[in-house]
Amino acid sequence: MRVAHSMASFYRAFIFAIVLVVALFWIVPVLAALLTSVRSYDDLLMHGFFAMPKRIIFENFRDAWVQGKVGKYLLNSFRITLPALGLMLFFSSLTAFALARFRFRGQKAIYLLYVGGMLLPFQVLLLPVFRLNSFLGIYDTHLGLIAFHTAFQLGFCTFVLRNYMLTVPGDILEAARMDGCSEFRIYWRIMMPLTIPALAALATLEFTWIFNDYLWAIVLLRTSELFPVNAGLSVLQGQWRMDWAVMVSGALLAAIPTIAVFVFLQRYFIEGLTLGSSK
Repeated sequence: MRVAHSMASFYRAFIFAIVLVVALFWIVPVLAALLTSVRSYDDLLMHGFFAMPKRIIFENFRDAWVQGKVGKYLLNSFRITLPALGLMLFFSSLTAFALARFRFRGQKAIYLLYVGGMLLPFQVLLLPVFRLNSFLGIYDTHLGLIAFHTAFQLGFCTFVLRNYMLTVPGDILEAARMDGCSEFRIYWRIMMPLTIPALAALATLEFTWIFNDYLWAIVLLRTSELFPVNAGLSVLQGQWRMDWAVMVSGALLAAIPTIAVFVFLQRYFIEGLTLGSSK
């Protein structure tokens, strides 16, 4: 009995040690970024990145916000992310409701089309999407990025929401139909409130993915004034001199919205991840 208890204690201690090491490896770059953001350019140049600051300064955040225009780039990110997120969740929830609660010809083919789109490497879409935006006249506009993000993420969102909506008891919907409720009202007043955990989990993921996008921003936008924050940070790179402290400060400022969204929706996000794990 004592041997089994000792083995269990050793196993727990071993697992804790592994988790602690992994956590330290993860947090070291974050600490390095925080230290870099409060150091001067000369201090970085003389002592390197992994050194304690000789003097703590906060002007780098001001320079990143004002001179680096991080505030403007953050506003552009919100202008792109929020409409794309709203449209994406609305259209995917409508599609998921139809695929989960109706039976019609071609239903399985449509569902497989959505799932198959998730397996398509995004690299093969670079040239077609660029040409399509140019053809539609929305190249170098926020509308082009919003339309792309909305369409590109529809497959994943529909897949998740459809599987969740299948778990909603059909008797609730049948009772609403018997009371004379229209299908859209059933979707909006009954299904959507019941799908809040899945919607919140998707909103957290999609907000992070779209807000942190870099590649599609530089492909579909040419004017730097329209860049979202991640693409805008690249403008801070000079040809002859690169102020890493200002760049890191801007990156930390850019991370604040995604952290705030995750903290605000954390409860729903965890619920969405554990859906179906227990009955």
